[in-house]
Amino acid sequence: MISFLARKFIRDCDTVTDPAVRRAYGVLCGCVGIGLNLLLFAGKFLAGLLSGSIAVTADAFNNLSDAGSSVVTLLGFKLAAQAPDKSHPFGHGRLEYVSGLVVSMAILLMGVELAKGSVEKILHPEPVTFSPLVAGILLCSICVKLYMSFYNRSVGRRIDSAAMSATAADSLSDTLATTAVLLSTLAGHFWNLQIDGWCGVVVACFILWAGVNAAKETIDPLLGQPPTPEFVREVQKLVLSFPEIIGIHDLIVHDYGPGRRIISLHAEVPADGNILVLHDVVDSAERELNASMGCLATIHMDPVEQDDGVTAETRQRVAALVGIIDPGISIHDFRMVPGHTHTNVIFDAVLPYDCPLPDREAAERIQTAVRALDGNYFAVVTVERGYV
Repeated sequence: MISFLARKFIRDCDTVTDPAVRRAYGVLCGCVGIGLNLLLFAGKFLAGLLSGSIAVTADAFNNLSDAGSSVVTLLGFKLAAQAPDKSHPFGHGRLEYVSGLVVSMAILLMGVELAKGSVEKILHPEPVTFSPLVAGILLCSICVKLYMSFYNRSVGRRIDSAAMSATAADSLSDTLATTAVLLSTLAGHFWNLQIDGWCGVVVACFILWAGVNAAKETIDPLLGQPPTPEFVREVQKLVLSFPEIIGIHDLIVHDYGPGRRIISLHAEVPADGNILVLHDVVDSAERELNASMGCLATIHMDPVEQDDGVTAETRQRVAALVGIIDPGISIHDFRMVPGHTHTNVIFDAVLPYDCPLPDREAAERIQTAVRALDGNYFAVVTVERGYV
């Protein structure tokens, strides 16, 4: 249904990198979600009244909260699509993450309330009335929620939306929750097992689990998570496609919402090259990153000495020594400055976050290793942590 509606109402629906197309997908899925959840609420509320089941009634109100969550998601896409302004020069894209966070908080609140009602039902159990109508409504709800989970996850991956992924997780938890409610209704009718309250607890656990996962998916980009390895490899491949650029390091990616990435990196170029030509190459790489990946890029040009055999050999030996300290440490910006009494060996060392050494101790160990390599060498090392 979503594919049909997208082809009918979204112009250029296959161009998912276009912000207008992303917004249209978000609005479409939000509207469909509101309609389906309201229908499910009405059906389950009727089933809850007919059966007297706390689990069915709670599941109905869970769908009502889902309809509200779809409204929040829809508003999030609308607000996130606003153009940059004087107060928000990087745009409003992170509002999409905020809307996903609001959805996750609503899921958690519903889970807590359902758990409280279910415990009360366990302490004071009441018989549940069974009817084919109630079973049919619950079975239809399971099918609808499975479909909603499928299309939300599919669209979320297609347009890279954390809010849509949170909605998909919520729909999947609803599917499991409604299945538990249906099983409790059948158990009460056929085997006289009063497990309505216990199934309500199970439903609450599913909802709380979905809420925690949905919150994590939206909090991580708000706090500043690293880019995916695929994105990093794509940036490296594009920049290194220019023959004059022989290496990159210090890649930093700032995420201001889907389609709003600002990146900076250092590009290594031959020290003996024509500076005007190399500057033009770097400018071309920045433009290509913007055109191909939608990133606003700033590239710092780092000259690297290629013809100095002593520097190249020393770099390899220092890299090997640093690797003994921790295999995950890498070095860059390597240069040697001879003096009257000693030679400064200057470079940056990038420590992985799982390296147990404090920065100061790592620097001291590296300096000791370089001095052991040659007593005339003094390491001027800057220790930093990677952003990718």
